Amino acid sequence: MHPLNILISNDDGVFAEGIQTLASSALRRGHSVTVVCPDQERSATGHGLTLKSPIRAERADKLFEKGITAWACSGTPADCIKLALYELLKEKPDLVLSGINHGPNLGTDIFCSGTVAAALEGTLEGIPSLAVSIACFQWQDFKFAGELAMDLAENALSKNWPQDLLLNLNIPPCNPDKMGPLCWTKLSKRHYEEQFSRRIDPSGNTYFWLAGEAVRDLNSTGSGPSEWPSDVAQIESLSPSITPVQPDLFWRGKLDDLPAI
Repeated sequence: MHPLNILISNDDGVFAEGIQTLASSALRRGHSVTVVCPDQERSATGHGLTLKSPIRAERADKLFEKGITAWACSGTPADCIKLALYELLKEKPDLVLSGINHGPNLGTDIFCSGTVAAALEGTLEGIPSLAVSIACFQWQDFKFAGELAMDLAENALSKNWPQDLLLNLNIPPCNPDKMGPLCWTKLSKRHYEEQFSRRIDPSGNTYFWLAGEAVRDLNSTGSGPSEWPSDVAQIESLSPSITPVQPDLFWRGKLDDLPAI
């Protein structure tokens, strides 16, 4: 494959090992790599944008392998992609990568994910985009994930990546020789129990901590081919999950099921 211009972001921030590993994986393939990511952790910010305060960006090349151009941005992951495309980059990139996220982005959790939001911003701009996550907050070996993400992205680009397709890749927390095969998956519907923990601060005032536990639907009957496993079920089987996502959220159920207006 000819060298690509690749833009990389994340929501874990510029110091995260995952984004540094992903950028190095792309550079070693001979691609031109620019990183524009938050200057601190911005997890679970969804597709939020900064409108009421200035956005600042500083060069951060020294945090990455030599040959990588990097910027640390004060905004959200979506801000980072917008700023890169309209101010920091000289030309439109061939590919947007987001990650490697320190933790899963499965099922309907993608609506809250800053990692997926950065990739979605690329998709909305007509750029092939891939979000990649390790499905465990404690797993620290990102090398295989970086190589798999690059293999997948390069292969998809060589076979005409469809317009408006966002690829969401999740990788189980285990060594490659323990993994099952990568396959297409559909989004799970994730629900949470006890979403808030009520607590009392030292002054006697009540505050709340968001701390729900996911109820995992391994046999999701949501949209997608019936023979495809859910992304959660795929990860539970210690196999990488790749889910096709698109920005169009239009109702895909029966029109007769819509409420009368």
